[in-house]
Amino acid sequence: MVEVLVASTIGAFVALVAVGTLRAITASSEMVEFNINSAAEVRFASNMIERDLVNLYRDENKENTYFIGTFEESEQGNISYLVFYTVSRAKARVGQPEGDIYEVEYYLVKDEEKSAIMRRLWPNPNKEEEPGGILTVIAEDIDVFEVKFFDGEEWAYEWPEEMEVLPQLVEVSIVAKAPSPREPAMESFVVNFIKSAVGAAGTLESGEESSEESSADANTATTR
Repeated sequence: MVEVLVASTIGAFVALVAVGTLRAITASSEMVEFNINSAAEVRFASNMIERDLVNLYRDENKENTYFIGTFEESEQGNISYLVFYTVSRAKARVGQPEGDIYEVEYYLVKDEEKSAIMRRLWPNPNKEEEPGGILTVIAEDIDVFEVKFFDGEEWAYEWPEEMEVLPQLVEVSIVAKAPSPREPAMESFVVNFIKSAVGAAGTLESGEESSEESSADANTATTR
């Protein structure tokens, strides 16, 4: 009886250790999976916003260049709103007539039920109409979405519609929720509008020169 009792005790102890180890492994695996998914969502949202900012629509008529940045103060910090015109070849609606200029808006929805970065894409925007478009969630479980603007002298958290020029730099920071004491997934990038404008102008001039050279070559070939 003593041997059976000892064996049962040892067996129960081994089982408890095995169950505890299994739970620890499962929790660790779930944490790793959550961190990977969180980092992927932050990276996806960051890449999308950066792409739209780089493709900001510029027009010789300043009234047609639309760029607004605002924010709201909350207990969790500043919540940014970013609205501007961007150029895109990807259609928002299948089989519907669209140009290549879209109004895009990014903002953070943060309440008791969810915390996500939203993207509103409006084909064929018109300032005389109420803003509309297709609303999608591009990243969930986001704790911080912050946008700052540099005018050449200082940084600000807003860029009102009354501004007659674009900011020189735009910094976007996205931070995911942290389910543990570990550091949360985060992404931050800066878009240089001056450099982007110069690059676009250079590309345009290069394209025009290439077009002129091609036309000259074509005319020479025709003459011969």
